[in-house]
Amino acid sequence: MKFSQQHIDELNVLLQFDIGSAATGIKVHQDASDSLISAVQRLHDKGLCTLPDGGYLTNEGIEMAEQADRLLRVLSE
Repeated sequence: MKFSQQHIDELNVLLQFDIGSAATGIKVHQDASDSLISAVQRLHDKGLCTLPDGGYLTNEGIEMAEQADRLLRVLSE
C-alpha cells in the first residue's frame, strides 16, 4: 500500500499543529484549497481533531501528529 495524495494532505495538516502545546489549534478558512479543507474534515471524521475546520488535536490526534513529525524527520535525513 502506498500513501495516497489524501494521506499526504492529512499528514501535512497534522504537521501544522503545534505538538508542543495542546492549547494551540488551527483554523482552516473557507478560502483555503479544497484539498486542505477536505483533509481537515477527514481528520475530524477520524476523531483526530475537534472541529471540521481544525480546532485542537484530540489525544489520538496528538499521537498521530507526533508520529507524522518523527516520520518526516527520519525521511528528511
